[in-house]
Amino acid sequence: MRKEYNFKNAKKGKFFKPKKVQKTLRLDQEIIDFYQRLSEKEGIPYQSLINMTLRKVAVEGGELKISLK
Repeated sequence: MRKEYNFKNAKKGKFFKPKKVQKTLRLDQEIIDFYQRLSEKEGIPYQSLINMTLRKVAVEGGELKISLK
């Protein structure tokens, strides 16, 4: 190890990833089946695909229209 390090050009939070939490959700079997098929096709875990979809709606300003009729 060096005695000193130069952090002049360091970027704050470059390697930081927000922590994910484990929660239990009740989802329709058809939803799980859809994401599992998509997971096999894309090579991405189905939980990550579900998270990406929810993030798109919640964070990136996607619009969700709900009708209970």
